[in-house]
Amino acid sequence: MKTAYQKGTQLLREIRQADYMMDELHIWWLGQSGFLVHWNESKILFDPYLSDSLTKKYADTDKPHVRITELVVEPGTLKGIDLVTSTHNHTDHLDADTLGPLIVANPEMSMIIPEANRDFVAERLGCATDWPVGLNDQSTVEVGEFRIHGIPAAHTDLERDEQGRCIFMGFVAEIGPWKFYHSGDTIHFDGIEDILKPFKVDVAFLPINGNLPERRVAGNLDGKEAAQLARDIGAGTVIPCHYDMFEFNTATTDLFVSSCESLGQNYTVLQNGEQLTLT
Repeated sequence: MKTAYQKGTQLLREIRQADYMMDELHIWWLGQSGFLVHWNESKILFDPYLSDSLTKKYADTDKPHVRITELVVEPGTLKGIDLVTSTHNHTDHLDADTLGPLIVANPEMSMIIPEANRDFVAERLGCATDWPVGLNDQSTVEVGEFRIHGIPAAHTDLERDEQGRCIFMGFVAEIGPWKFYHSGDTIHFDGIEDILKPFKVDVAFLPINGNLPERRVAGNLDGKEAAQLARDIGAGTVIPCHYDMFEFNTATTDLFVSSCESLGQNYTVLQNGEQLTLT
């Protein structure tokens, strides 16, 4: 198993220290598609998966979810979280074993979800149906210091419910002078660049594990596609994710790095638990 860059008490200490670093942007990769973003006194947690629920669920099946990298932090120890997201209903993006303790530890926290998934989210988390804040594509909401925009995602299709609402989504989040794009799980689809270019995002969080049918799971961008998308939307920098969590569904960063460098796209590869600071 791969060792995290830092974890537990050490990671929590670093997160607390950032509370005193005004006008600096701090980003931590927490594994899979989970990112903690900290600006001044505001914290947003994108799609955290901080448990072994899937490893336990699939332990005795023909598709075991063997963990590759150790857990970086227990969810109940993360405090001061203002906003958490779930881009879709797959457990590594909507995990009751992560979100339950996180909600208890952060009773004032809000949650952003695709509006189409409201009933499913409430049932899985055991929360009030009207607690999460729902978004669809082409919609925007303000939660605390954050302004969140709904972006469609294709995992692996642009699926909508009977009311035309997106089942899979990404989000653009604005805080202070910064804009982030978290794609959720998605492959490339026609028109995604036109949707994202106007936001002029500073940081894009994009999956790189690819779309291989033999895995028998919905696919994502691969490293080359992620690099190309980041360049096409004018992202200030791109950070890869959705790898190094499960043995059967991962990738190296080699293709991503070589593609970014050939395109002249700025990028940062983080280890689990590692911090990136931007000013």
